[in-house]
Amino acid sequence: MPSKKHILSGWLRILFGLAIYSFGVHLTIAANIGLEPWDCLGMGIAKHTPLNYGSSMVLISVTAVLIQLVLRENIGFATLLDAIITGNLTQLLNDYSPYPENHSIWLGIVLMLFGFLFISLGMYLYMSAEQGCGPKDGLLIAIGKRMPKLPIGVVEILLWAVITFAGWLLGGSVGIGTIISVFVGGVVMHLFFDVIGFEPRKLKHKSLSETFRLMK
Repeated sequence: MPSKKHILSGWLRILFGLAIYSFGVHLTIAANIGLEPWDCLGMGIAKHTPLNYGSSMVLISVTAVLIQLVLRENIGFATLLDAIITGNLTQLLNDYSPYPENHSIWLGIVLMLFGFLFISLGMYLYMSAEQGCGPKDGLLIAIGKRMPKLPIGVVEILLWAVITFAGWLLGGSVGIGTIISVFVGGVVMHLFFDVIGFEPRKLKHKSLSETFRLMK
């Protein structure tokens, strides 16, 4: 049974992983060649509801968590920390970006590829603490468990394709970066996880209540 020290070290691992994850997201935004799929959906929802873009993204995250609960997936501390940290840290990195706005498609593609790599590394670090997943990553894993014969990267391609199509139908902006996200992001994840021998669907995440019991 994990000790308090193990749980606390897991929190540090989650924080470090989410910081790297946020930097990866920042790079995909700095690429400036199109929205990623979830942002495309958020923009589409905002166009057809009283919600603004930020509120739409919160709605998407809440919906993703509810789906995980229906599928009986554990919601842990990483889920809460992701909700608090990732968006705010990514915004901070965007606000204080030291380099000028990118206008090169090729440099944008390179930035986006490195972004996917850092996102995959961040996912590995925070998920391996086995204290839950962020709302969108958790949805990916929950769906992936129902499709065990497919590599998790392929599951992400399918999920992102559906999300992008829904966002496009609602009027969300689709650019070359969106298409690259759909078809390349999952490939980068698959290759990275395959190289390090990581299979996120095999992790046994502790729920919030389980972690509280272990901390007593």
